Amino acid sequence: MPNTFKVFIVEDDEWYKKMLEYHIKMNPDNLVEAYTTGKELLHNLYKRPDLITLDYTLGEEKADDLINKVKNFDPDIPIVIVSGQEDVSTAVDLLKKGAYDYIVKDEDTKDRIWNIIKHLKQNVNLKEELNQLRKEVAHKYDFSSTMVGDSEPMQKVFTLMEKALKTNITVSITGETGTGKEMVAKGIHYNSKRSKGPFVAVNMAAIPSELIESELFGHEKGAFTGANVQRIGKFEEANNGTVFLDEIGDLDLNLQSKLLRVLQEKEVTKVGGNKSFSIDVRVIVATHKDLTEEVQAGRFREDLFYRLLGLPIKLPALNKRGTDIVILSRFFIEEFEKENELESLTLAPDSVKKLLEYSFPGNVRELKAIMELAAVMSDGNIIEPDNIIFSPKKPMANLMLEEKSLRRYTFDIIQYYLEKYDENILKIAEVLEIGKSTIYRILKEMKEYEEGNYTG
Repeated sequence: MPNTFKVFIVEDDEWYKKMLEYHIKMNPDNLVEAYTTGKELLHNLYKRPDLITLDYTLGEEKADDLINKVKNFDPDIPIVIVSGQEDVSTAVDLLKKGAYDYIVKDEDTKDRIWNIIKHLKQNVNLKEELNQLRKEVAHKYDFSSTMVGDSEPMQKVFTLMEKALKTNITVSITGETGTGKEMVAKGIHYNSKRSKGPFVAVNMAAIPSELIESELFGHEKGAFTGANVQRIGKFEEANNGTVFLDEIGDLDLNLQSKLLRVLQEKEVTKVGGNKSFSIDVRVIVATHKDLTEEVQAGRFREDLFYRLLGLPIKLPALNKRGTDIVILSRFFIEEFEKENELESLTLAPDSVKKLLEYSFPGNVRELKAIMELAAVMSDGNIIEPDNIIFSPKKPMANLMLEEKSLRRYTFDIIQYYLEKYDENILKIAEVLEIGKSTIYRILKEMKEYEEGNYTG
């Protein structure tokens, strides 16, 4: 009986017991079982009541002892103490020991119990909705069905993910942009023992350095200009769950020591605060950078690197996954069909060939975008090669398809990275490990070359 609500009444006053039972049963969804002693109550706990109303005075049986025994059986069963006396100190003591409420026997008792039952029913419905949502989310990130691929590199990834589920070990995920690092992190969280806790993702590269400490650890009111209210940080928000620190390699060096202390002490102090508080958080980090190189270059603390290393998972680039490209293409098409209620689409053989010949610099993320566009562009039930439109940016591999001078190769490489990083000179200099002045000089030479004035 899915909508019923089971109430146990424990009352040694026969008249009062029948009165409570009568009023609670006025709602046909309420099932009531009435007992005279605590012993009877304990013998029937296996029936899993949704609420227990417990008389404070049951002969020699003490209410606080019964509360302890019920809570030892199931800490989630709510217990309402019904007493003939209004004793504030007793009420406070029983509430501390786990009682849900303390009410006095008077003309309002039955109405208060009705309101408690109404409130508890709402909570039950919310819990059921939450559990259902958790199941749906867990299914969404069930990596056995959503992270598809038969290639050997991905089978290694799946094996490591399975190992990560068994403990709370820190996981460090590396791989190129677009390979699915956050999907792996979510897959681990939602399939682990922490799945009922929150998953909180933080992109370290997207937060200004002056705000990241507050973002991670929270701040007290008045901690700095603009801090008008107290704010909890991402670590506190992720308590009893998982915090995912994406692009950890971009964390400012000055804040790395503070993160290290939090990880070592498992305590957080808000910005502007003096008190620390404990946290229980699993940490998963990700980066597209080689942290060993960052450590050697002095941009990343060595002690933090070893603290975060944990279980390393390296995601392969899509162009290293062979026929996974076809498997993923079909998966993305099917997902797009479901979301948009489209008829079934298939890939033409020449479309498969075109996909396998492309290098996918944007990895899985790029493939997903390409296949969704192809589904929209197709006129019938078959996705033809012309429906598959790649980014106009030249893949790096294509730059070497013809013989050129070293200077021309240099121009093409710089042009490639200008397009890839939206003319971010600082980023290009970092990737190519050359100075900004060198890039500006090459740009000047490229302009002269295009204008026919280059003499180098």
